[in-house]
This record gives sequence, C-alpha cells and structure tokens, in this order.
Amino acid sequence: MTELHPSQLHQHLQMYSRAKWSSYSSLVLTLGLLSFGATQPAQNKPWLIGASVVTLEVGRKHRQTAKLLQESLGDIDRASRLNFQTLARTQTQPTAQLTLNIAADANWQPPNLITDPVEYIQKKQKHVALVGGTGDGKSTFTQYLSSKIGGRVVVYDSDAKPDDWNWLDQKDVIGRKGNFKAIDTAMGNDLTTLEELVELRGDGGDNAIVGRDRFLIAEEFPLLVDECDNASLWFKKHLKRGRRYKQFVCAIAQNDTAENYGLQGDKETLYSCCCLVRLGQFARDYARTVLKNPQLEQWLKAGGKKRFMVDDVPCELDLSSWGGGSAAPVQISGGGNDAVKVLLPSLNEYEQFIVNWGQQNPNEILKARILLQVSRLFEGMQPDEIRIILASLADKGIGEVVGEGNQLGWKWSQ
Repeated sequence: MTELHPSQLHQHLQMYSRAKWSSYSSLVLTLGLLSFGATQPAQNKPWLIGASVVTLEVGRKHRQTAKLLQESLGDIDRASRLNFQTLARTQTQPTAQLTLNIAADANWQPPNLITDPVEYIQKKQKHVALVGGTGDGKSTFTQYLSSKIGGRVVVYDSDAKPDDWNWLDQKDVIGRKGNFKAIDTAMGNDLTTLEELVELRGDGGDNAIVGRDRFLIAEEFPLLVDECDNASLWFKKHLKRGRRYKQFVCAIAQNDTAENYGLQGDKETLYSCCCLVRLGQFARDYARTVLKNPQLEQWLKAGGKKRFMVDDVPCELDLSSWGGGSAAPVQISGGGNDAVKVLLPSLNEYEQFIVNWGQQNPNEILKARILLQVSRLFEGMQPDEIRIILASLADKGIGEVVGEGNQLGWKWSQ
C-alpha cells in the first residue's frame, strides 16, 4: 500500500466508501428506471431509456473511481485498522505519556516492600498458594521456600527431573514419571496422618506432636486434581486443620481461581487460609486490575523474576544468587504453642544445604563424600574445603563434628 499520511488515509477511505456506494446506487436506479419504462407508453420510453443509460454511465465511472482508490489503498481492512489506530493514539496520548513517565521513574520503591517472604508467611501462619506461568520461576521459588520453612519436606511432582529436589530424601519426592497413583495413595495417607495427629494432640496436648512438622508441596496442582481422587479433599482438609497440627501445604498452579485448587465455589477458603504468591504476569495483572496501581505494575515489570506479590504486598527477592551469605534465618520449631523455636544465624547456600540435610537425617553423620554424591552444589570443591564448612557450622553452634582429619563428619543436633 502507498504510504499515506494519517489525514490522507482517512480522506481516501471516505472517498472510496462514497464511490463504492454511489456505483451501487446508480445500478439500482438504472434497473428501477428500466422496470418503470416497461410499463409506460411508447412515446415516454426513449426518455426513460436515455436516463437509464446516463445513470448507468455515472455508476460505471464511480465504480472505476472506487477500483482505483482500492488499488491505492491496498488492503481496505488493514487500512481501516490503521486509520482507527491513528485515531486511538490521538485520543489516548495523555495516558500513553503517563505510562512512559511512570516507567521512567526507576528509583521508585513501594512503601510496603518486603524482602523476606518466608518470614511474612511464617508470621501469617498460613499455607501457600503459588501462582505463576511457565518460566516465571515457580520451581525455584518453591525449592527456596522448602529449604527455609522447616520440618520434613514432602514433594508431589509428577514431572520431577532426576536432579530436582536432590537435597531431599528421595522417598519424599513422590510421583516421578507421571506416577499419579503413588501421589493419590500418599495423599490418602496424609489424610490418615492428619487424623492421627488430631487424636494424639487431643490425648497428649501439643507435646504429643512435637517433631511431626511437615511441609507438603504439590506441583501443578490442577493436574493432580484431575488425576488424583484424594487431591481436592487433601488440600481442603489441610487448609482448614493442618496449621494447628504443623502440617503446612504449598499448592502450585497457573491460575488463582478456586477451581484450579479443587475448591469449586469456595474462594473464601483459599484466600483466608493461604498466602497468595503471584509471580510474573499474574503479579502485574493483580497490581493493575485489583490494586489499581500502575506504578506498582511498572515496578514489578522492571524487576523481572525477582519481583512479585505476596497477598497485597510487593516483594523483592533475587534468587539468581540463592544463598550468597544473605539467606534468611532458618526457623526450627517443634509442635505446639509452647515449643522452643531456635533461630539460626544467616547461612550461605552451602551451609543451608547441610543444615537441611541434617534436619532430614538427624541421626546420620554427614561426610564430604556424601555431599559430593547427593548434590551438584559442591561440584568443584575439594573434600578438605567441605570439611572446613562442616567445622565452621559446628563452631557456630549448629550441629557437631564427629571424628577428625579425613574422617571428619558433621551431625545435626539441637
């Protein structure tokens, strides 16, 4: 199509429309005159035929004009869209300028920004519903969360790769290779465990369930709802009763509707019992449509994966350098309201992995060769370097060393 100025484009479209409809009108009028002439006396017919010929010739010229304009414009539908877009830009220019101004304020920070979502979640004493699209970092955030929450971690993940969750006891990673039957059975066992904890606490109080804390993670939960009979009930029961018995759950989905979490028509339960963690586009959409805050939306967009929303609170956490000496304290808690809670000092990612392993294997001695076998995190390290880390943990009062020299190991102890 010939490049035209927007004003010319609009004029050409108007001319094309008028010429086209004029040619159609001339054709209709010609047919009308001929039909009318057929019923008139012979002396009137020459005049009517002449008028028909003139009208037809006018229509032909208008049709030719329309054809030339069509060739000039090319695709009429595309030209119409361009014409509308030009008008829209003219009418919405102030809004567009406002958006640019917001994006340009790179120094703006939300007044209620948090940098430790784990602390926020633990203070709320709620479960976690994690929402994000493909590539938004759901798996990374979940693995980070599982390393910080404390208690025994159990993962239901039908798509887990061999190196996923490699710091956990592999019997606690359930459903690999699409084994939904194993997930369904395990969820049924979780419901039985929850009932047992209710009885234990009823008979012996909070002390009776000390050490039974668990953090249960369900990857791609809508798929589990479709494939596992126990999934919906599993989630609902834990939302309503699990917190009191230290059975916390994290369900992961790509949408925050109640139906995706097996809670048809019960969104209130989802919002009252869970911290909603929204990643990527879901966080930005929430800021724009629910919070009505375009400035927050632009801030989230500028930060990529490290910025997201936890409930109505903006959060910034860079997991690209997970650990790195800035990890949050790890809270080790027993059951009950009177249980002692020990806050460990900030750990780097190597120390954090060792502590997590020790919590999962409290009676076993951890040695350098074991770490080199179970995690790629320590690849490239010499055994002596790993033993230095083990000894430094003991020096901080975290666990204890067993043996010495090449036989030095480390064991978790509270």
